[in-house]
Amino acid sequence: MCSQRSRSIGHQVNWTARLYARDMDRRLKPIGLSSSQLPILLALAESQALSQKGLVARAAVEQPAIARLLDRMEKEGLVYKGSDPFDGRANLYSLTEKSRSKLPLVFDEMLRGNERALRGIAEDEVELVLRALVRINVNLADADLILPAPSNR
Repeated sequence: MCSQRSRSIGHQVNWTARLYARDMDRRLKPIGLSSSQLPILLALAESQALSQKGLVARAAVEQPAIARLLDRMEKEGLVYKGSDPFDGRANLYSLTEKSRSKLPLVFDEMLRGNERALRGIAEDEVELVLRALVRINVNLADADLILPAPSNR
């Protein structure tokens, strides 16, 4: 008999994300990185330089978490913080040469992690899951825009 949790999309997606993050942490540790840094690394690799606000939007990570991660990554020499030439009040973050040199290894480990996760699953099944997840993401993103925030009552 299947438990309700095993039939819940939310539970399965959450559990899969946790297992994937744990696997990526194990893979990235020898490189000196963690899975929590991936959204920032990937966003900056695509954009050259972004403000903290831009990173929040692009990396889909909450502002307080981004601030802590950026501070830690700056101390580790992974990101550079410089002034925004168009807005003196804002800072722009970019990857350092140290983090750029790690990107090929990061992409290799991401590929290996995906290969491990998808082992034994047919390509048409993978495509079906990807399409369903994209639709779920759109549905949930739309809900954020149209549903009122929960009250504190």
